[in-house]
Amino acid sequence: VQTEQPLRLNRFDYNKFYMRKNAARRISYSRTNRKGGRIMFKRKSDPGWAAVLAAFGLLLGAAAPWFALVLSIPPPAVQADAQVLTEEDGPSPSPQVQSGDGQPKLIALTFDDGPRRSTTTALLDGLAERGVKATFFLIGKQLETNEDVVRRMDEEGHQVGIHTFDHVRLTGLNKADFDAQVDRTRQLLKNILGHNDFLLRPPYGLMDDGIRRHAGCPIILWSIDPEDWKDQNTVRVTEHVVNGARDGAIILMHDIFPESVDAAFQIVDRLHQQGYLFVTVEQLFAARCLPLEAGRTYSDAYP
Repeated sequence: VQTEQPLRLNRFDYNKFYMRKNAARRISYSRTNRKGGRIMFKRKSDPGWAAVLAAFGLLLGAAAPWFALVLSIPPPAVQADAQVLTEEDGPSPSPQVQSGDGQPKLIALTFDDGPRRSTTTALLDGLAERGVKATFFLIGKQLETNEDVVRRMDEEGHQVGIHTFDHVRLTGLNKADFDAQVDRTRQLLKNILGHNDFLLRPPYGLMDDGIRRHAGCPIILWSIDPEDWKDQNTVRVTEHVVNGARDGAIILMHDIFPESVDAAFQIVDRLHQQGYLFVTVEQLFAARCLPLEAGRTYSDAYP
């Protein structure tokens, strides 16, 4: 009787045979002994996936309260520049934001010819991020399709003024023509905002006695004019304003040009670094105890 011989496999044959048999299972091998050409193997045990998932779940459960705490922390609020002037019982302004006589360094940023929905909205967004209030002198014929933008200005603490209905020269106009430009715009703003305390800025800054007689409100000009409408050059406009900045100045810009909006943000950031606080025209004169009177012209509030 022929004795059945044990099956002998070399390393390559054994691995091919055994792995084909266990194709659906992940098995690792280690050689433990070699006798007479026979190779003996044993399977290493893998960690159970269930145990790994359970441990991961416990880790997430332990970290969940910490994640919830982090996500619930609100971002820091941006303090408006004007709050420094109005907070009671608060700390005094630091020396960096004080002028030579110990008063805060104040400056008013003003914009003409708006509102224009695209650029004015972008400007309002950037000013809100920086805690800055400005003054907007608006064109009457552009109010009908931008009433929500005007209301946003008012609600966010900006000051709104009149820049005529059609952006025409007011010099030499009779009372009826003057009212068609100024009082018509005043009434539109009153209907939108519910109040009637608007300043006037005549187009081109042109003045005569008739404007003073008919204005019915203070007339606001400016002390810094970068002429941003000429070349719409953000870098040049920014340098012009920053180099000419002075405590009590009124800056003239236009919120209808994207380049001017970008320049305004750079101006604010750089003058903030120099310690300036941005306020509305009304806040500027109130802080200096300078009354604004109807029919009078103001271009700055220098100390």
